[in-house]
Amino acid sequence: MSHRAPRRRLLPLLALGATVALTPGLVGATASAAPRPHTAPATDRPGTAGTAPAPPDRFTRQTPDWHRCGADTPAAYQCATLKVPLDHRAPGGATLDLAISRIEAGDPERRRGVLLSNPGGPGGVGLDLPLYFAEQMPEAVTDRYDLIGFDPRGVGASSPVNCGLTESERQWPRNYRPFDRNVAWARTVADKCREKAGATLAHLTTRNTARDMDILRAVLGEKKISYFGVSYGTALGAVYAQLFPGRADRFVLDSAVDPKLMWRDMFRVWAPEVEPAFRRWARWTAAHAGRYDLGRTPAEVRATFWGLVERADRDPIVVGDAKLTGADVRAVLRREFFTVRGAAELVGVLRDAAAGKPVPEFPTPPEIPDNGVSALWAVVCGDAASPRDPGRYLRDSVRDAARYPLFGDFASNITPCAFWDAPVEPLTRVDNEVGTLILQNEWDSQTPLSAARGMHRALKGSRMVTVDEGEGHGVAYGMAAGPANRCAQDTATSYLVTGRLPGKDVTCRATPGTGRGEAAHPVFG
Repeated sequence: MSHRAPRRRLLPLLALGATVALTPGLVGATASAAPRPHTAPATDRPGTAGTAPAPPDRFTRQTPDWHRCGADTPAAYQCATLKVPLDHRAPGGATLDLAISRIEAGDPERRRGVLLSNPGGPGGVGLDLPLYFAEQMPEAVTDRYDLIGFDPRGVGASSPVNCGLTESERQWPRNYRPFDRNVAWARTVADKCREKAGATLAHLTTRNTARDMDILRAVLGEKKISYFGVSYGTALGAVYAQLFPGRADRFVLDSAVDPKLMWRDMFRVWAPEVEPAFRRWARWTAAHAGRYDLGRTPAEVRATFWGLVERADRDPIVVGDAKLTGADVRAVLRREFFTVRGAAELVGVLRDAAAGKPVPEFPTPPEIPDNGVSALWAVVCGDAASPRDPGRYLRDSVRDAARYPLFGDFASNITPCAFWDAPVEPLTRVDNEVGTLILQNEWDSQTPLSAARGMHRALKGSRMVTVDEGEGHGVAYGMAAGPANRCAQDTATSYLVTGRLPGKDVTCRATPGTGRGEAAHPVFG
């Protein structure tokens, strides 16, 4: 994603997403308590909070060849490439490139250390995040930290994986009907990735990316790192904190994944979560009937939407070059219902298009490149095992389509993971006391509030900032589709500057309908 238009990169389709002015104030306690102590280092075993064995000196003692990243970028924005083990369990073998970047702290006298970051995905590139955060973060932060970016292994400039997928094969989520066609799609994607990436594929995991981060920490000469992760980046940060608790300094996780749901259950949670968002949208839209004219009661608004779905199933609605079936309408609006104004505007466009009226071009997400989708499946399928029986997905899809009519038939559908080689390591179980700040909107389409609460439970030393009535995916420092919530962002800034977590969880406030519609990323953004 280009940080001239950052949301287009931060949110692909699911993109799990890409593939998100009041006087600031806290409702609840202000920052006062220090983070809880880290757990003592243990070993690199799944489910333990411990420090992994140190990689060989040939990795940790590399000297980055820092150079200007490009002729059209600022001289302060520097890039380099490191080598990391393909398989961290056998570091004497093959290696991968890790593309890294930095903008040094603005005030050397106040410098605290390094702030790594990840924009989401899986599959999102992060090399240019220092440029973006240098503009979005206040000087109180940028003066104290070297801003460090990197493309995760398999992504962007870091030994990218490309499965050679066609445009059609890159499309996801998918309606499960016809199911045989979906099975063929899932098998084809898995086969193509296996053929193109070979032995590399099994090692493009969140766990190994966290290990790469620790090599980067050592190369930079730091005892600890601070971190800002968004969406999928929250899972990466949590896994790092699990493996290296004594090396995690100030961690901010914006729009959090539930680590216990990685990954199929994170997809499936979209179906039950959109139902209350849809009901909320109907109430809000009915209250603004004078503007949108979609119905004067919530029941009338809901009937308008479902009427459009039925019409599109009979006769696709033409908007520009697109012909939208009822399933297409539901897939597009699933995200938008979490930002009530955006959904009302889009449903109005569909209503007018169905009536043959001229309408503006329908917004479509940017095409996700092959590397972004290939890396997405490599991480999702490599992190955790998925059911192998196609019949399991069919039964789940049929049941969830009845339970959750808006999106159940998408969320439980088969994925390439059903035909992927088994993961070489178990999923990392997150359960530790590392001090962390979690930022979360109440109405987030990609990583819903329930997921953030799951992360909060797993990170027992964490504090959580919930934006009551906050809409969209992403909260602070330009990650949101609309303006940042100042209360939440100021809390994050205070923590990054002082190291003090709030004494208890914090509730901030937002006004429904003030955010723009969702942008799109491959999965979580």
